Amino acid sequence: MTTAEEAYLSIGQGLKGAIQSQLFGKPCFKAEGKAFVCFFKNAMVFKLSGDSHTEALCLDGTHLFDPSGKGRPMKEWVQVPFVYHDKWEKYAREALNYVNSK
Repeated sequence: MTTAEEAYLSIGQGLKGAIQSQLFGKPCFKAEGKAFVCFFKNAMVFKLSGDSHTEALCLDGTHLFDPSGKGRPMKEWVQVPFVYHDKWEKYAREALNYVNSK
């Protein structure tokens, strides 16, 4: 059985142009200096927009990422729990495409 962290690393390392880094002290992957995914509390967090953002937020247990825990969520970032790890690669690719399009 793959752990959440192993799944996160495998997905991130498999994306062309993705570089391991840190975001708010959390492990993340960046493309051209812009973070697009990170790992937090056994969940993968994705920078998404449009339909992908809406779809991800409709999954039970997902929510906007609030790294401080002080009720200040980041509007574009969606935290998706490990139970949906089968969707993580899709969202990681969409997050990468999103930051590359900016």
